[in-house]
Amino acid sequence: MTLWNGSYPFYPGANACFPFDTTRAVIVTIFLSLLATSIIILPGIRGRGRLFWFLRLVLGLFMGAVILTVQFTRDWETGWVQANTSYKSFSPAQVNADIGLHIGLAGVNITLRGNPVQQINETINYNEHFPWNFGADYDHSYSEGLEKGLPSPILYVAEKFTVQSPCAVHRQYRIAGHYASAMLWLAFCTWFVSILLFSMSVLLYGGHMLLLTATLIFLSLLFFSTKSTPLPDPLGDATCPWCAAGWSWDPAGLLQWCHCVSLCVAGLLCLLLGLGIVVLNSLRPEKLKLIFSLDKSRKEEMWDKSCLPAEPSCSAQDELMVPLGELCHVTATKL
Repeated sequence: MTLWNGSYPFYPGANACFPFDTTRAVIVTIFLSLLATSIIILPGIRGRGRLFWFLRLVLGLFMGAVILTVQFTRDWETGWVQANTSYKSFSPAQVNADIGLHIGLAGVNITLRGNPVQQINETINYNEHFPWNFGADYDHSYSEGLEKGLPSPILYVAEKFTVQSPCAVHRQYRIAGHYASAMLWLAFCTWFVSILLFSMSVLLYGGHMLLLTATLIFLSLLFFSTKSTPLPDPLGDATCPWCAAGWSWDPAGLLQWCHCVSLCVAGLLCLLLGLGIVVLNSLRPEKLKLIFSLDKSRKEEMWDKSCLPAEPSCSAQDELMVPLGELCHVTATKL
């Protein structure tokens, strides 16, 4: 690493940050588009089945959107601390900044935002992602950060998650994130299969798929909660005390709890709906068919209407009821 203008090399400018998570925006846009399209065609559904169909649609889209959104979010655990800290290595300059920690299933995001943003003739506003998902090397990403010359607070926090760190948080968060992510992907697949089964009127097996979806959602929460090592304090010592993660009144803390609550709500909905379908199928199958617009009375009406064109055949049958002698005479004459 060479000197640049008398100091170690840094970014020529602040690392640009998009104002919101684009992946989350894409997922929400897709599901809202499906909902809007369904609302447009809703007037074409007649009778009392319109309300049941709309409720099934809203609940199904909500569960799918929550599973996908939580899968890609980076706010499973968050923490913020404000401190006066050194900005560059081998430099006595001190800055006042907010240091944020955002842990997801695939990696960790570390943010550094100055108070104010413009300090020591530089723009202090950084957001760096260090992945640990399959196919990613966290230590290699950390080494690249060293080569780029990231600010000292970001490197300090990122170092706590390396494999050789005495905090030993890398292995626990990596394994917990892998298993939780796998359970959520399986939950999304079983949710999609349940939608297909309900569209084919296979109600019982669709209920079983909802129960399996709920089980996988709760397993994902359980796997991520198995980690017991505390988060590193961005400005703490080598003993790795607890970071200010959890409930807080900042937007990041509220977002973290919204994700956990929404995932729990989606799991409870899958559990209750699956149990309700299985119980109704055993005790009151006619009620279940009514909810899914498969009531017996409608089928009987359709069957009666389909039998109406068969009336001329009955008159034709009456014409054939003639004396046997005349029938044989006519047949002999034609031969």
